[in-house]
Amino acid sequence: MRLGIRLLFAFFLINGIAAFFVLRVFMAEIKPSVREVMEDMMVDTANILAELASEDLAAGRLAAEAHNSSTSPFAQHVRRYATRPIDAAIWGFSKQSLDYRIYVTDTTGRVLFDSENRAIGADYSQWRDVARTLRGEYGARSTRDVEDDDTSGVMHVAAPIYVNSQIAGVLTVAKPTRTVQRFIDRAERKVFMGGLLLLALSAAVGVAVTLWMVWNVRRLRDYALSVQGPADGERHDPSLPPPTALAVPEVPGELGDLARAMDRMRARLEGRDYIEGYVRALTHELKSPVAAIRGAGELLQDELPAADRAEFATQVVQQSERLQRIIDRLLELSKLEQRQHAEGRAPVALHDCAEAAIAQTRARAGQRGIALALKGHGTSGPWEAELVTLALTNLLDNAIDFAPAGSTVRVELDGATVAVQDSGPGVPDYALPRLGERFFTTARPGGERSGSGLGLAIVQRVMALHGGRMATRNTSPGLRVTLEFPAG
Repeated sequence: MRLGIRLLFAFFLINGIAAFFVLRVFMAEIKPSVREVMEDMMVDTANILAELASEDLAAGRLAAEAHNSSTSPFAQHVRRYATRPIDAAIWGFSKQSLDYRIYVTDTTGRVLFDSENRAIGADYSQWRDVARTLRGEYGARSTRDVEDDDTSGVMHVAAPIYVNSQIAGVLTVAKPTRTVQRFIDRAERKVFMGGLLLLALSAAVGVAVTLWMVWNVRRLRDYALSVQGPADGERHDPSLPPPTALAVPEVPGELGDLARAMDRMRARLEGRDYIEGYVRALTHELKSPVAAIRGAGELLQDELPAADRAEFATQVVQQSERLQRIIDRLLELSKLEQRQHAEGRAPVALHDCAEAAIAQTRARAGQRGIALALKGHGTSGPWEAELVTLALTNLLDNAIDFAPAGSTVRVELDGATVAVQDSGPGVPDYALPRLGERFFTTARPGGERSGSGLGLAIVQRVMALHGGRMATRNTSPGLRVTLEFPAG
């Protein structure tokens, strides 16, 4: 399972569980809270009415109500209350009926007055509201009118009626809970819809955070992939500098710390791998001339004919020169690899650079019986003359090594392009893509491998510093190497 899916799943699981319990608590608390408020109001109402009924109860006028003798002003007021027209808008709901039922019992629990005339004369002494109030306690109860119908519950709240500071009876206010059920239902709907909205907003935030996290993690992954070594089966020359990695991603917080730590680790690993590959390749390249010098030196310690001694001495000199060329070119390449770009300021003519390179290699070409020719004039551009001359010199040295005696190596200029053409055997097609790799060489016409492969590596680096490129192709006969400089 991918990281983003896992994060989303975990977020929705945690958010869903939290929302479920929070909504459940809110929904479970709404109904009791509304009923508690209703009970508090009914307590006040019952006590006020008990005070109003105390005078009639003391005078016996409420007892007359039990015999249908309407002599109690309190009873008359309550009955007129029950028939009052009402049309009240309460927070969007219309109230068109008065729902209080009021009854009064004496000290024995017998009902003396009932606003609905349902229970006059009945014995209510066992009901909690009456029994507890007569004992001087708070009396209240909730009873269903229909036993199996939860919506038929009626809340009863009682208050004592005092006569001469003694409890002379009980007044009970009753109200059906269904009268407030619509307020409860609306509150529950609002809480539920608010919970759904909160859940949706939380989900949106979770998706946004997950996408942000996954995007940054993928940036780190891409960066890590850009700095890793070649995969199994991929060809890579360990002596070459590692490929350029992506820029360190700008990521906030701990992910940013991780990115910077990865960059420091990359730099250390690249440096170590680069040095290890460099040393291995250099050791392999130096092994041949060192072995030849050692062998010739050991033979020179013995008595040898003058001709053999001269031959071995010549071999020592040649191999020493080869070592010197390797060292010189390594130093040149090392300096080039420390630079990030060429420093061309004034316009430089390719023709002048080509003439300088030919002048530097003419003596060596003459020793091998090879002519050098320059064709075209080329153009000028903001290039570094010394580096351009260095690249052309290395190309000419390479061409001289492969060109047969009596042939001509041509330098052809065309705009911002320079081509060096020889008449040698060329390069096997499989080796063309590898030309320019450090220490990669092919056999010379005589079968020997006297080159180091550093010449074309220097040319490749010079072109990279100028933003140009080097192209090679076989021309049968010969090899054509083209340098394409960016237009000035």
